[in-house]
Amino acid sequence: MAAFLLTRTLHLIQRPRQLAPLSSSSPLVRHFNSTAAAHQPPDPEGQSSFSFGDGGDSGGDAIHLKGPSSGSKRGGGSSSVTMPMSFMTGSIVGKRFYNQVTTRQADDGNGWSVMLDYRTLKTPSKRALKLPTLSLAKAIAAEWDYQQTDGIRPFTMPLMRLACTALERVPITRPKIIDDLMKKFNQDLVFCRAPWDNNLTSGVYDRQVEKIDPLLNWVKTEFGFKPVVYSSFFGGKQDEGLAKAMEKLLKSTSNCELAAIDALAAASHSLVIAVGIFRGRLDIEEAIELIRLEEDLQVDNWGLVEGGHDLDIADLKVQVSSAVVFLGLSKF
Repeated sequence: MAAFLLTRTLHLIQRPRQLAPLSSSSPLVRHFNSTAAAHQPPDPEGQSSFSFGDGGDSGGDAIHLKGPSSGSKRGGGSSSVTMPMSFMTGSIVGKRFYNQVTTRQADDGNGWSVMLDYRTLKTPSKRALKLPTLSLAKAIAAEWDYQQTDGIRPFTMPLMRLACTALERVPITRPKIIDDLMKKFNQDLVFCRAPWDNNLTSGVYDRQVEKIDPLLNWVKTEFGFKPVVYSSFFGGKQDEGLAKAMEKLLKSTSNCELAAIDALAAASHSLVIAVGIFRGRLDIEEAIELIRLEEDLQVDNWGLVEGGHDLDIADLKVQVSSAVVFLGLSKF
């Protein structure tokens, strides 16, 4: 499901004019349910909300319904759904407790909200999930609309996870995220070169020269410093000017951009590949080819292990594609 949604959304990013007509008459209405930005009507019985418990007989992630209060005024207040922290760990969270998923402009007019029935979706720390664009809100709404009645599966909602990261983690830990990325910069995947004079690695070396050197040449053109390649597993040391240029770029990013870059760097083991995608130098297929360059050579030589290599490839595609989709939809 996640892969299907990302494929459709990637198609829309490549042809952004198609994002505007997404409405109830669109053929994608099943995927982007009720895309109108109108307000949902309040609970006719008053104010109510969903909460998630941390204990009791029903388990640590049980969903508890707080019924309408007898003293509440008709239409007063705003109901909400707050996701538990287990959402960020990938656990199955209860059963689907809503029927309709819609989007609307946030109450303060700053951003867009996702509605589960008439309840506003919130982050694990109970902050309003206010998204920067309607397109991103629709995509996250589609992830929620695809959930099955037997359970909500956060691992099928990569865009929701990235949104929570951008809204909660990045603003608080931005300096640490950048520092962690820069600490790993000298051990970047694209800087590590297989020995050319070894029969076992000569094929890898030749492929690296063919596929990775063009990216390194782009880095030199883009940032003014030529990257250093090395054969040590522990890496080496890049020019201080190149490191500072990379750090300056990271500091200039928005919260959504930094969340996407961090996710891409984690998936690729390469800040250079992540920045290459961010700057438009690499597309998804090119990035995945670079990430899997050595492993794909092994597969060519020894064959693919079913239930191993194929699952790794699928997981990598979801990680990279979801970050690229999130990055694109957060801008328009």
